[in-house]
This record gives sequence, structure tokens and C-alpha cells, in this order.
Amino acid sequence: MKHPVPNTEDAVLALGQRLQKTTRPGLTLAGEILTLDLCGGLWLSRLRTLIVSDLHLEKGSAYAARSGQFLPPYDTRETLACLHEVVARLDPACVVALGDSFHDARGPERMEPGDRAMVAALQEGRDWVWIAGNHDHAVSEGVGGRYAETLALGGLTLRHEPSLDAPDGEVAGHLHPCGKVAMRGRAVRRRCFVTDGRRLIMPAFGAYAGGLNVRNAAFDPLFPAGFTAHLLGDGRVFAIGKGMLSKD
Repeated sequence: MKHPVPNTEDAVLALGQRLQKTTRPGLTLAGEILTLDLCGGLWLSRLRTLIVSDLHLEKGSAYAARSGQFLPPYDTRETLACLHEVVARLDPACVVALGDSFHDARGPERMEPGDRAMVAALQEGRDWVWIAGNHDHAVSEGVGGRYAETLALGGLTLRHEPSLDAPDGEVAGHLHPCGKVAMRGRAVRRRCFVTDGRRLIMPAFGAYAGGLNVRNAAFDPLFPAGFTAHLLGDGRVFAIGKGMLSKD
């Protein structure tokens, strides 16, 4: 009987996790139980709330409008398709988009009618909150839902950019964290959640969003005592401590 061959990249991540011994049965922040979904979303089951960050919708069309640099114009459709999958699977009562949902303030104007209809369908029958980001702070109408600078949910405070003096329970985005594991001659780089048990930084959800290595100095003042990165594998989420992660 043949046994399935494990995904090679997931095997590298699993080895890093095993050596670091950071596996946890669950994750809580400010008393709230968190589920880190493979799609890159954060699920709060008690509140039936899904949080996604940094969609960067219409990034491809923004590049074309600004500089004439043409990227394949499918990023918005791909991002919304991924969002549709997790919304259909979890059926949240509330969706919070944690800032930089559009790559620029004119992003909603450039959306294709089909993409705009998909956003409306995702919003139907649920609360939808757009948190202001640095790219889309001027967007305040025209795409449904409601708008906020920050949002308090249970013991959590949701905002786009992490704040150095934030109390425990901050959930933020903005930095697009990615973790890199190098093992046995192979290196794997994946989007990740980052947390020290006091705050959590979310991965970028957008198809064209890119990522910043968590070993970059930008993360140091936010996590002075270290952190655990939860890397999104192909089949599971891998919790790996800072010491097992490599710089680019």
C-alpha cells in the first residue's frame, strides 16, 4: 500500500516547528479564543467574526494608472474569490477588513462591475466594517458596509497600524509579515501571523500584497521579548519561534 508523499515545503516547516517546540493546543489574546485560518483570516468563533487584513484590492490597476506599469489585472478577482471561500465556509455574522482594503483611494472607482457585485454579495446579511488604512484612508463610501478608524471587539482592539503603546489585545495589519525557515538545504518563505501573547499582527490577504520578513527590524520594537510566527502552510498552520526563522 502506497502512502501519500508529504508536501515538501510543509515538511520543512514541520521540522522547524518540532525543533523549536512551539506547538500549542490553542491561541488566546486578551481572553478571546483565536483561530488562525489557512486563508490568512482570523476567526473569532464566540463573536462569529472574521478579520482579514490588507486586501489591497485594485493594486494592479493602481500601478497601471500611476506609472503605466501593467500587471495582470486579476488580483481583485483572485482576492475576492479567496474571501468568498472563507466567508462561505464560516458564515460570519461580521467581517472586519483591517485596513488597506484598497490599494489607493480611487480603487473603488476602478473596480469591474462583476467585482463590485461580488463585494455586495459578500456583505449581504452580515455586518461589514472597513477599518481605515494608510493606503485607503480617504475611502469612506461607495462600497457598502460601515467605516471606522478602530474597532473594539470583546477584549480586542482592531486597527490597521500597530501602536507601540497599545494595551494588551491589539490586532493589527500593515506590515504584511512573512516567515522564512531554512532547513536541510531548503528554504521556505510563507505569510504568517505574529504574536507574543499580547498583540497579534496579521498577514496580508491580498493576492498582490507581498510580505516583509518578520526578522526585519520593523518588528523588533513591537515584540521586544520575542514572538511566535504562525506560518501558513499548504495543509496546516505552523507555529515557529523567532529563533528558528531566517532573514532574507
